[in-house]
Amino acid sequence: MPSKAASTAATEEQRSYDEKHTSEHESVDQNAQEGVRIAEGMAMSWSRGSLIAVFVCMWLIYFVNAMRSSLAANLTPFVLSAFESHALIPVVDVVASICAASVYMPLAKVLNLWDRSLGFSCMIALSTLGMILMAACRTFEVYAAANVFYSIGFAGVIFSVDVMTADISTMKSRGLAFAFTSSPFLITAFGGPKAAETIYEDNWRWGFGAWAIVLPAVAVPMIVLMQMGKKKARESGRLTAADKSVVDGQCRGFMYYFDEFDIVGVFLLLAGFVLFLLPFTIAASSEDTWRSAHIIAMLVLGFILIICFALWERLGAKTPFVPWHLLRARNVLGACCLSACYQISYYCWNSYFTSYLQVVYDVSISNAGYIASIFDVVNGLNLFLVGFLIRRTGHFKWILVAAVPLYILGQALLIYFRQPTFPIGYTIMCQIFMALAGGAMILGQQVSVMSVCEHNDVAAVLAMLNLFGNLGGGLGNSISGAIWTNTLPQKLQKLLPESVAGDWSTIYDSLDVQLSYPMGSDERIAIIASYAGTQRLMLIAGTCVMVLGVICVFVIKDVNVKKVHQVKGMVL
Repeated sequence: MPSKAASTAATEEQRSYDEKHTSEHESVDQNAQEGVRIAEGMAMSWSRGSLIAVFVCMWLIYFVNAMRSSLAANLTPFVLSAFESHALIPVVDVVASICAASVYMPLAKVLNLWDRSLGFSCMIALSTLGMILMAACRTFEVYAAANVFYSIGFAGVIFSVDVMTADISTMKSRGLAFAFTSSPFLITAFGGPKAAETIYEDNWRWGFGAWAIVLPAVAVPMIVLMQMGKKKARESGRLTAADKSVVDGQCRGFMYYFDEFDIVGVFLLLAGFVLFLLPFTIAASSEDTWRSAHIIAMLVLGFILIICFALWERLGAKTPFVPWHLLRARNVLGACCLSACYQISYYCWNSYFTSYLQVVYDVSISNAGYIASIFDVVNGLNLFLVGFLIRRTGHFKWILVAAVPLYILGQALLIYFRQPTFPIGYTIMCQIFMALAGGAMILGQQVSVMSVCEHNDVAAVLAMLNLFGNLGGGLGNSISGAIWTNTLPQKLQKLLPESVAGDWSTIYDSLDVQLSYPMGSDERIAIIASYAGTQRLMLIAGTCVMVLGVICVFVIKDVNVKKVHQVKGMVL
């Protein structure tokens, strides 16, 4: 047994460590918003053990999200095929991306105005509701609605965790902190595809319903830790009562919050982008295609609403949805535009990637998932390297300068190798190139926007980064859907043998039907050729967009993050 002296020494060492990290500042910033004050008070009050426990809880929440994401990516093509709607994958993704984009700024205000735990808890509830609806859906319409709920919920959960990660990490270590919380993707990259295959053979609904139980169970300890930290901060005197003006600001009436959360701006953004982007994915299925009255009406109305959103934000909003004063910073503007370019480029081709692997290379659901997850594995490992390099050097721009050309190279090579005549190993090689670059870009963007703001604005700049990224993802899915719906049907009608030419619509709508034709048959060869030609156009579009990312990188100015001080207390 350890001696009493050794135990006492260990206790003194722990106390010395805690005091070193908490005594520098006597109290929180009284000028900060209440949510930021609470976050600082908690960080100044808890011990090293509490800090470790919080990071473990955040890691578990990321694990649930990563496993859910892996299952959804592998099951969605079959779920929509069951509703004879395989071609509508981008439609669902577009709506979900735009809806998720519209929630980031309001959620950032909730996290700042009140409490991190309040916004986090609301998003957990929304995610759980979405998964319950997903597990119980019987029609495509219910599935699409459920997907919106749980996409918004999980986007909000992960955003809240990212903000809390920033609360408890120094600027120079923030890359490593984000790398740690994102590391569950290393595990789910292998476990998710196999689980998806097993669940699909039994009942795909459990792939969503199970997480309605697991997510709340994992989230509760995190909420408890935050409440305990807040209580300890108040008892220690570090977190004092807010100024009367702050309290009054939290107790205003309906119109105050209507203006503060810019409900008009949220509606215009959501309606405008959904109406404008959806026609690109559904026009081909309309009787008169682009000449259809409802397609033209959606495009025109969507464009008008987007213009109205811009005018409202600049001229009419009392509290603009987009904080323009932050967006004027070069690092924020450059990183947000780079995020949009990256997401557009990625989602131009990724939506149908697992379907492509199964049809062209005849791999199983699990093997297709493993190949698609190479991006997550390499990305997850690379995040630690990038985080370490940022901590060691204090600089991040040089990483972005190297990452963007590498990503363009990987995607350009994929245009050439994404043909059935090449072995699948070439596709994997390109995935590795893009994963190395993608992880570096994501982490570089996050560090860039946070390097030029105060702690009070961290949630807002991260929200803007996610807003641009989700809008980019929605646009990328629209481009993907437009190419798919306008190219694949024509190629199938042209290439399918006469014996099944009349069934092209059934083949187009169902992945199961496509896979039912044996490899080497005339039908499968025609389907493979149709997939390859369509994917090639998607990759060309994505590569062209990513070239714009080079300009975005040079907008960003380099900052020595070792000299940036934002947070207080017991932090990483």
